[in-house]
Amino acid sequence: LQNGAVPGEQGKQEKSVKRGNWGNQIEFVLTSVGYAVGLGNVWRFPYLCYRNGGGAFMFPYFIMLVFCGIPLFFMELSFGQFASQGCLGVWRVSPMFKGVGYGMMVVSTYIGIYYNVVICIAFYYFFVSMTRVLPWTYCSNPWNTPDCVGVLDGNLSSRAALNLTQLLNTTQKRTSPSEEYWRRYVLNLSDDIGNLGEVRLPLLGCLGVSWVVVFLCLIKGVKSSGKVVYFTATFPYVVLTILFVRGITLEGALTGIMYYLTPQWDKILNAKVWGDAASQIFYSLGCAWGGLITMASYNKFNNNCYRDSIIISITNCATSVYAGFVIFSILGFMANHLGVDVSKVADHGPGLAFVAYPEALTLLPISPLWSILFFFMLILLGLGTQFCLLETLVTAIVDEVGNEWIIRRKTFVTLGVAVAGFLLGVPLTTQAGIYWLLLMDNYAASFSLVVISCIMCVAIMYIYGHRNYFKDIEMMLGFPPPLFFQICWRFISPAIIFFILVFTVIQYRPISYNEYVYPTWAISIGFLMALSSVICIPIYAIYKVCRSEGDTLLERLKNATKASKDWGPALPEHRSGRYAPAFSPSTESHLEVQPLQPEKGQSEAAAASPVQGSNGSAHSQDSRL
Repeated sequence: LQNGAVPGEQGKQEKSVKRGNWGNQIEFVLTSVGYAVGLGNVWRFPYLCYRNGGGAFMFPYFIMLVFCGIPLFFMELSFGQFASQGCLGVWRVSPMFKGVGYGMMVVSTYIGIYYNVVICIAFYYFFVSMTRVLPWTYCSNPWNTPDCVGVLDGNLSSRAALNLTQLLNTTQKRTSPSEEYWRRYVLNLSDDIGNLGEVRLPLLGCLGVSWVVVFLCLIKGVKSSGKVVYFTATFPYVVLTILFVRGITLEGALTGIMYYLTPQWDKILNAKVWGDAASQIFYSLGCAWGGLITMASYNKFNNNCYRDSIIISITNCATSVYAGFVIFSILGFMANHLGVDVSKVADHGPGLAFVAYPEALTLLPISPLWSILFFFMLILLGLGTQFCLLETLVTAIVDEVGNEWIIRRKTFVTLGVAVAGFLLGVPLTTQAGIYWLLLMDNYAASFSLVVISCIMCVAIMYIYGHRNYFKDIEMMLGFPPPLFFQICWRFISPAIIFFILVFTVIQYRPISYNEYVYPTWAISIGFLMALSSVICIPIYAIYKVCRSEGDTLLERLKNATKASKDWGPALPEHRSGRYAPAFSPSTESHLEVQPLQPEKGQSEAAAASPVQGSNGSAHSQDSRL
């Protein structure tokens, strides 16, 4: 018999078998770790930490983790697991807010398009690192300019010939071979975002490779991706450790690490530091992308997602801190080699991953080996997130249509989404591609996520009702959420999310890339992208209210926000308590008719008592029946 189902229970098991489940709990935890730990942990956190007061930044960072990160993570996991539905299906809890699910899908689409382009650039660097000498080591290539000064070129080695001022001028003005390789060869950067130029064929090929890899890993949904994460989620830690050990043995590494960790306590009173900490926690954990709800929906109903959320959140933040040591030890070594301050070589984003760090690697013996390892790690970090983004979209589509035909053809849905993602990513491989990539990164997935998350908190806690939600969690886990989480969900987390929103608006600066300032029309497109995900919420709410029954607007509003009849656990055997069907012979229904059949009710209750769960909860007693 499949899945350990006894003959009478075949019908019960069927639905979850069709939809699929994780093979075991480790698969879920590793997938969620792979999803939360992404490129931002390596290229954004260490730089934020160094810029916002070193070790002092850790204080607001961990406070935001405890009061906002972990509670939101737990809320999304429990939400998806309880209903066993993707980011659209869960909104049966309050159908008027289904627009939040559509907003999550739009955000995941944007991120999925440009994230795979970053992975494809990492693939490109990974392939070109397979040489005896890395192509960005020297300034003697056709794409180099006279300004290029390599750290290994003779013209910087003969320092005795240069007086001090001349040397300082050289390092101030110099462009490194890695920067010229990146801008003039890999991207062949155009002068304006509107000037797309030609498609860079090597990048297009790598984009094809990265989409094929993502598709093959998701070909059987969570059944196949659950096996792949054993490697993609764990191997980056092996590489980080190898690079860490190599880094700390280098001269000047300690200077770099001191830069990263030395606390500047005066900065802790600066609102910007707290805003950066909150934003980094929020974006790093992947809240409001829809991925957490989707991944948790494949869990078994009684899985302890409370424990999982704490493990995953803390692992994510510890990885960020650990990656900082890896990055700054090598940057310190490079600064020492050049005779400049660490702040001159520190960078973040693509500049760190594809310019500063690769240049530092050229100084090491057997540099191609370290380069291959570093870019392989970036590829794996990116893929872990990309799997979940694609699965979020596919699950939402399949759950929404929900019939036999589409469930059987889920692989074709995955293929369709992957092909669409590839085609939409093609403009990002042109000569102006990096401008569009950064535009999407800055606008498509910034303040809209904060709005989506805030509305989600309000909808669950205040529209559906916190008491109802706490009861649902007690029914699922066997214990209600701890008091701390109840307070965070109702008051503290929404307040912090609102603070992030206000902070984002106040801190807003028009986007620029190095010296290039984006034109107004491009920034307008950025705002339209940001708006496109948020606008789903009011549009769907108006549509739902118009379609609801009721004579007055107030009645229609009540009906639109009321949980639909099919809200609740997906499988019949879990639908106990207030979710039990009216005709079900559960304890609850016997209690209702007790005055008519007191003896029968008592005898059934007595028969049920030995099966009571270890926590003694009535809910587990119901579900056993």
